[in-house]
Amino acid sequence: MARRERVMRMSVELPLWRALAGYRVLTMLYAIGFFATAYSGFARPWLAVAYYVVLFVWTLATLPKVTNAANCTKRFLAADLTVALTGILLTPFADAHERVMDGGPTLPSIWTAGSVLAFAIKGGWRWAAVASTLVAVANLVERGTPARDTVHNVVLVWVASIAIGYVVEVARASERTLARALEIEAATRERERLARDIHDSVLQVLAMVQRRGAVIGGEAAELGRLAGEQEVALRTLVSGGLVPVSRVSEDAAEGAVVRMVEEPEGADPDGPVDLRALLAPYAGSLVNLAEPGAPVLLAPAAARELAAAVGAALDNVREHVGERARAWILVEDEPDEVIVTVRDEGPGIPDGRLAEAEGEGRLGVALSIRGRLRDLGGTAELISVPGQGTEVELKAPKKTAGTRGTGARGKAADHE
Repeated sequence: MARRERVMRMSVELPLWRALAGYRVLTMLYAIGFFATAYSGFARPWLAVAYYVVLFVWTLATLPKVTNAANCTKRFLAADLTVALTGILLTPFADAHERVMDGGPTLPSIWTAGSVLAFAIKGGWRWAAVASTLVAVANLVERGTPARDTVHNVVLVWVASIAIGYVVEVARASERTLARALEIEAATRERERLARDIHDSVLQVLAMVQRRGAVIGGEAAELGRLAGEQEVALRTLVSGGLVPVSRVSEDAAEGAVVRMVEEPEGADPDGPVDLRALLAPYAGSLVNLAEPGAPVLLAPAAARELAAAVGAALDNVREHVGERARAWILVEDEPDEVIVTVRDEGPGIPDGRLAEAEGEGRLGVALSIRGRLRDLGGTAELISVPGQGTEVELKAPKKTAGTRGTGARGKAADHE
């Protein structure tokens, strides 16, 4: 049976747009009703009637424009504010001079606030500040003098619109955070489900093939070895989880109704890198990787150099202990540094052998391992007891001034 995708709408903007549409209609009717009651006091009532006809038609015709942010375009906002400003500036020509000077309402009256609020909901507090400032200038021009009641109304509209614009911006940020949290929760549940299914089927089969191949021997042993490597790789993938994706809103008014967009690789080249991801390819049937459950973050250059040093240590294990030698990698994330230990089961290194190899020009340990850590401001200690294997302890500080070398060092150096 096909799975259905459930879409949830969690936008706080949609109720604001609906409220704005209702506000515009009600305030338009209020302005017309107030004019009807004071018709006899107007010096040129025919001019007011013409304006109210335009206001009535404009308000009803543009209701679809204030249903969501997508429909409310910049061109519409400019035209809407022009209608409001025109009404304010026409007031001295249509109304009696005495009523204007006494603080009588403008032709659009409180309908003007709806135009400013549309700016606030669409573009936030900055757009609201621009629109309310233009309205303030028009009101001062209409009155001629900055009377107390005019200044009071101007400041009220200015503060209210900016406050609403700021609230809208905060609400949008909250919606994005909520959408991201829901996405992470869904990805976590899917990862857990996949982990259960894979553990109950694929991983068990691969482990069985590895064991049986080792018992049978011959070509079956090689098949078992490959199965073991795939088991480790798959287990690492499952434990690491699914690659997260970002969410981008199709419509700013739609809130968490989103589409999924893959994050481009290398989106933040200067950001920290999880060392575990660089060490994961080294894990296999012969190399056991033990790492923390949380990301081990280092600067990109430091992480790459530390991982290259680990690779150089493993190369030494294969060269001097054998291709079938087992090795262990332990990652420790300390507050100020990252410690990576590489241990093998070989015969160990005789005393003085490293100094002798360096004198012969074989600089695997001196350059590929110690040199890398020295460039990072860290240390590389090699502990070897004859007959008990070798342990390389790499310490890299979390804050480094950068590296002076690149991975080319490890490629050029001889191993020892």
